[in-house]
Amino acid sequence: MDRKEKLNRIFLILLSLFVVMLGYGILLPTLPYYTERLALKDNLDTDLINFHIGLLTSIYPFFQLLFVVVWGKLSDRYGRKPIIICGLIGFVIMQLLTGLATSLTMLYIARIFGGVFTSSVIPVSNAYLSDITSEKRRTKIMAWSGVAISSGVIFGPVIGGFLSQTDIHIKYTIGLLHLDRFSVPFLFAALLGLIVLLVVMKWLKNTARVHKFTTRKVSLRFTFTKYFIVLLVLSFVIQFVVTLFETVFSIYGKDELGFNSNQVGIGFMLCGSIMAVLQPVFATYGEKFLSTKKQIALGLFISGISLIAFPFFKNEFFIYGLIIVFAAGGAMVTPNLLSAVSLISQENTGRNISIQSSTNSIGQILGPVLGTWLVAGGFYYPFIIAGSVVLVTVGFVLPSMKLNNKT
Repeated sequence: MDRKEKLNRIFLILLSLFVVMLGYGILLPTLPYYTERLALKDNLDTDLINFHIGLLTSIYPFFQLLFVVVWGKLSDRYGRKPIIICGLIGFVIMQLLTGLATSLTMLYIARIFGGVFTSSVIPVSNAYLSDITSEKRRTKIMAWSGVAISSGVIFGPVIGGFLSQTDIHIKYTIGLLHLDRFSVPFLFAALLGLIVLLVVMKWLKNTARVHKFTTRKVSLRFTFTKYFIVLLVLSFVIQFVVTLFETVFSIYGKDELGFNSNQVGIGFMLCGSIMAVLQPVFATYGEKFLSTKKQIALGLFISGISLIAFPFFKNEFFIYGLIIVFAAGGAMVTPNLLSAVSLISQENTGRNISIQSSTNSIGQILGPVLGTWLVAGGFYYPFIIAGSVVLVTVGFVLPSMKLNNKT
């Protein structure tokens, strides 16, 4: 494979990753407004609206967690391309169903459908990149994969917030389908997904299938060292807190601060931008100033303090400032945790990263549910409890990290 062909393949894979994450990002600022509209239309108790926002957020990673292994096995058998195409088709249908939904039931169906199908795109795309790059260049390529994913999360909320604020006063109802200004961001994402799907179908070459001799029997009897368990606890806590924050902030912005979906979108854009810019910086230069353990401790401490301070400020610029501080703390933690997990064992790196990825998913499922449940008691609760959990984790868990000499 010549260099140009290889670059074309990498570009198509990164484009697929970007579009899927853009669709995820578009929903973040618009979900509270959209859910409220559909809940009122269904004559649901208004007290349950926030509960549904949490459930709709967490049901997506829940179904991703259930199906991610299935897609991985299918991609080993049939090659990566057909599975990525399945994921993109599912993504387009999910966006159309979301944009044209007339009831909360339809919105749930769209989220479940999307969770099942889009769970194929990210891991299988990363596997494709891994297939076509040498070990020496793999870290660099995986960093680019991270940039494509982060970029989707950065631009999605801005596009979602902006397009849902458009003055398009259209209202069409076709049977069970309904079109209005809140449909616009999702139809835009569906159109973009369709274009990428057609480009991938035409230009992306399939990878060779995994041969029988490579599938050796893997021993399932492995021990979790205390150090690995500590890293998994930290991974869970940071993912739990970040998704809790994302869910609660969108509700907090709408109900307490009186933000429109555009202003909420700016908050998410700042969070994503800071994470995208600072993660590679800390991953590359952080060790020159602080050890991995100290970076993780400092990052968690900064995130915890900013969360506790969050509900005490109402000024828009102070809110954005705290989001930047929170994201900077998260950016210090995430790459160091991934690096620490990958260094535990050279033979079982893939398995360890998969276990960490599943732990992250559990955090992403529980964060929105618990966050929206705590909101019922008042906006102080989710932020202060989440911040306290982070600080307690620093105090209890980090001292035991010295069990491994790689800290």
